[in-house]
Amino acid sequence: MPAPTPERTARPRRSRTRSRTVNARPALALSTLRPHQYDLRPACASLVCPDCRTWVPITGLQTKSPKLVPHDVGRAGKDPAVRCRLGSNRLVDIDVTVRKWEERLAVGTSETVHRRRTTVRRKPVVRPALAVSQIAARQHASTEDGRPLWLLREKQWARTADSVRASDARRAELPPGDAPLGAPPVPLTTLHPQRPAR
Repeated sequence: MPAPTPERTARPRRSRTRSRTVNARPALALSTLRPHQYDLRPACASLVCPDCRTWVPITGLQTKSPKLVPHDVGRAGKDPAVRCRLGSNRLVDIDVTVRKWEERLAVGTSETVHRRRTTVRRKPVVRPALAVSQIAARQHASTEDGRPLWLLREKQWARTADSVRASDARRAELPPGDAPLGAPPVPLTTLHPQRPAR
C-alpha cells in the first residue's frame, strides 16, 4: 500500500513576494478600514484582509503599487491550505499617512481604555399581588372531595364549640367569698403612699 500523503497546511505569509500577478479587483483603500485593522509601520506593514479576516503583509509599501501577498485563509502550519482567491495579490491604495494613522489609533485607544464593563444587577423577582377576584376565588376554593372550605371551617367550629363554651363557663366561676382562695384580701380604703423625706 502506498503511504498516505500528508495533508497540506497553510503556508507562512512572506512579507515580500516576487509574484507579478495583480488581482483584477479595484485597489483596497486604507481609509475604508478602521485604524486597528491595518499597520503602517515599515517593519510590519500589514492589514486585515476584508475577505478572509486574516492579517496579511503588504508588499511594496515604498513602491507605486503596493499589494497584499498571496495568502491562505487559515493559520500558517495549522489550518488546511485554502488560498484566499479574492484577496491575494490585491492592490492597496495607501491614502492615509503614518502620522494620521497614529492619531486615529491614539484617539480610538483613549476612547476605549476608559470603558468599563457594566455590572448587571439582577432585581429580585417580586410576586405580583393577587387581584380581588383571585382572593375571593381562594376563599371559595374547594377541598379534594369538592366541599367548599368555608363549610369545612363551619363544621370544625361546630365540633369544638361545646368544649370552648364549657371552658369559658368554668373560667367565669369564682369560689364563694370575697376573693379567690389563696389570694390576699382586696383593700377597701384608698392607699396614699408617702414620699420618703430627704
